[in-house]
Amino acid sequence: MTKKINLFANLKADFASGLVVFLVALPLCLGIAMASGAPLFSGIIAGVVGGIIVGYLSQSHISVSGPAAGLTAIVLTAITDLNAFDVFLLAVFLAGLIQIILGFIKAGSISNYFPTNVIEGMLAGIGVIIILKQIPHAIGYDADFEGDQAFQQLEGGNTFSSLLGALDYINLGSVIITLISLAILISWDKIGFLKRIKLVPGALVAVILGILINEIFLQTGSSLAIAKEHLVALPIMTSFDDVKEIIVLPDFASITNPKVWMVAFTIAIVASIETLLCIEAADRMDVHKRFTNTNVELKAQGVGNMVSSLLGGLPMTSVVVRSSANANAGAQSKMSAIIHGLLLLISVVSIPFLLNKIPLATLAAVLLLVGYKLAKPAVIMHFWHKGKYQFVPFIATLLGVVFTDLLKGVLLGIVISVFAVLRGNHKRAYNFRKEEYHDGDIIHIDLAQEVSFLNKAAIKNTLNEIPENSKVIINASDTVYIAHDVQDLIKEFKAIRAVEDNIEVHLVGFKDEYELENTHSDKKNVFVEHSK
Repeated sequence: MTKKINLFANLKADFASGLVVFLVALPLCLGIAMASGAPLFSGIIAGVVGGIIVGYLSQSHISVSGPAAGLTAIVLTAITDLNAFDVFLLAVFLAGLIQIILGFIKAGSISNYFPTNVIEGMLAGIGVIIILKQIPHAIGYDADFEGDQAFQQLEGGNTFSSLLGALDYINLGSVIITLISLAILISWDKIGFLKRIKLVPGALVAVILGILINEIFLQTGSSLAIAKEHLVALPIMTSFDDVKEIIVLPDFASITNPKVWMVAFTIAIVASIETLLCIEAADRMDVHKRFTNTNVELKAQGVGNMVSSLLGGLPMTSVVVRSSANANAGAQSKMSAIIHGLLLLISVVSIPFLLNKIPLATLAAVLLLVGYKLAKPAVIMHFWHKGKYQFVPFIATLLGVVFTDLLKGVLLGIVISVFAVLRGNHKRAYNFRKEEYHDGDIIHIDLAQEVSFLNKAAIKNTLNEIPENSKVIINASDTVYIAHDVQDLIKEFKAIRAVEDNIEVHLVGFKDEYELENTHSDKKNVFVEHSK
């Protein structure tokens, strides 16, 4: 059951988080376009469309879409093979059309079969990557493009060798700005008088101070000044002709080219899988534990890619880095993603000269905190204490994401998770029934002997469809095993959704190790007062 949301209900929080995501997304859009061998503004166009169009059409409250690092190799190869950027844009247009078809045939439901520990491992892995990749920016030197997530580098090195190499080129000015920015970001929500001005995000204050400090370094001729290559580098439009050069239309005359269709299917499949992974991750980061309709998301992404291609933009996905920054900044609804897209559009047209003064060191400080929150030791210890069947897929996914890439890391975690549950049976996960009484129906959900993460989709849909003001009994008296994914679903349903929708929930027969407190030991006596 999906509630209608007033996009302007949390405008104060959403504007602040949208501003933070805008600051993070700006260099990422440019860096990914550069690495893809595409015009720089094609990355900005994809960011604007991902924020405004996909943000509006999507049902996700946390995820943010834009050009993705995971597509850079595909895009670079495709532009080279097709030998023309406008022919490549046709492939992006067709990829969007394919994604819309995938949405209509309900291919998005595959996301229900991503285990929670694998999704959490992916998030932690992305957190580690963010930290490793942003340290060079934080100290004032990085040869890699902004947004690069690959472990192996094109020049033959890897993330660790690049990190060690950057230590030979430390810029003290960048280090000073990074440390000041981190101090502002960490203290902004903790110091009493600062809490009263939450409308101004700490990230914006850090960016302004970073610009001012570096301007002082530049004006005084200090050796601490940050070089131009370590500032945001946004192309500046000076005339209407510049705008016409930016807007490139797809070459529809090449629609019979088999290479175009091959690229289109490749982009559609990879972008869809990355989007579904990010949506599952974003739902995990949502403090209200709202579920996103992934089939609607695929349609939204498809429309976004078609619009982006018509304007000369790169293909897009829902992106973990931007979504994580959005969640950590306190986003409450998808209005945050829309605001980030509007800010991208307005700023690149009106104040590119000012944006080009932003030190990458300040933005690195923002991302370092995002990375830490995703991969903090408490997350790793949480899965360690849950036992080997939860920890091994989690840590395998984390390491796989860091040392290979997102898709390979997740695939490794899923394969390990499947082996862990093959011993379970494939019987129906629960029995659903209603008992009618004069003062309202009572819904009974009786769980089967074994409930694995493969049953998560059915149980999630059932809990999601329970109407407001209901009475529900969830009975686990006959269960031998309940997957942690399903336990988390029930915990979150009882603690959050049930409270928000006035649903009276009673748990029966849950074992002590499930950490779910039983309401009554005898299911026959539950709601006895209501049934009389």
